[in-house]
Amino acid sequence: MARTKDPAVRTLLLERAAHMLRTREPITLRSLVAGTSVSTMAVYTYFGGMDGVWTVLRQEGFTRLAARIATVAASTDPVRDLAALGAAYLGNALDHPDLYRVMFDADFALEDLQAADDALDHLVRAARRAVDAGRFRADVDPRDLATQGWAIGHGLVSLVANGPLPRAALDHGVPMLTALFVSAGDDPDRCRRSVERGWREEFPAEGRARPA
Repeated sequence: MARTKDPAVRTLLLERAAHMLRTREPITLRSLVAGTSVSTMAVYTYFGGMDGVWTVLRQEGFTRLAARIATVAASTDPVRDLAALGAAYLGNALDHPDLYRVMFDADFALEDLQAADDALDHLVRAARRAVDAGRFRADVDPRDLATQGWAIGHGLVSLVANGPLPRAALDHGVPMLTALFVSAGDDPDRCRRSVERGWREEFPAEGRARPA
């Protein structure tokens, strides 16, 4: 009779892999289970091998990102919402830096592409509302603008979460997003106020994401 899988073992192995990433330890089949109560066979039982571990870690990163983005409530100011979504992206990356490193490793496919699509779709919807509200020009492509905003956030947090810059550098997101949205047609002063409000509500000035 097949042995029933224990979710706690799966979680143990994933958390250990994330810890090893954080401490920059080499992750192999044997090193992953070293010091635990499970054998190397558990890696195959729960993940089908080491490639499966990386796939699940990558999926978990996007799943947590989608969940974090979904906590940002829509307001009557779509430009504020775009900034808040960008700040939530940064907060999630700083909360889970180990998973963030794996998320953009293209060597491992996602089990569920929807988790990645959901995060971008929130940005696209907010950009479309900004166009509909007259904040952005009618010829602005919401998906293109959302992608550009994501690229700004990704670039900043990559330099901070696992890179050389201090957290204070994340404040550059405000002028960068403001410049992007002004180029899309928003009024400079109004845009700056909206971006500042959304950014600070989700990512306070002291450089820590708001409590979950």
